[in-house]
Amino acid sequence: MPKRYLVMGNSGSGKSTLARMLVRREGLAHLDLDALAWLPGRPPERRPLESSQAEIQRFLTDASNWVIEGCYADLIAPLLPEATAMRFLNPGIETCVAHCRRRPWEPHKYASQAEQDANLEFLVNWVRGYETREGPLSLQAHRALFDAFQGDKKEICDPQAWREFPEKLAWGTLSGNFPIDTGRGG
Repeated sequence: MPKRYLVMGNSGSGKSTLARMLVRREGLAHLDLDALAWLPGRPPERRPLESSQAEIQRFLTDASNWVIEGCYADLIAPLLPEATAMRFLNPGIETCVAHCRRRPWEPHKYASQAEQDANLEFLVNWVRGYETREGPLSLQAHRALFDAFQGDKKEICDPQAWREFPEKLAWGTLSGNFPIDTGRGG
């Protein structure tokens, strides 16, 4: 059976960390939606949806087992029928903010550590708006995708749970009293 993961959540929720772990453990192809959701330049501007979706289709053509991660419900929604599993990382706003403040330099997003640091307070404020903002980058949009997904799904509210038991969480064998919501029918 193919292994095709969708990992979504707020910025700082741990999406990239979980995706990299799955890549290392399972040899999955990896697509970070940040890489194709934005046009180059400042201020940031979303790339046309059709253009991003075309890039995703090229990725799917080349990969049979994959993990795709991001916070873009409009890019993830068309992938629901292709995916075999979904992990919704929802550790809470303050955890996401703390992760953002500890985030190492991301050279694929910023030309320098200084440029990344200069954007930090903007990012923190954006993260804090997750529960109240509207649109494809909101908690509401992520919740709707999670509820709609019919495959193996887990909402992970404690990132420590997957750090301690990643292989069990990844493949659905985690049991015990962990703050993980497996979703309806999942």
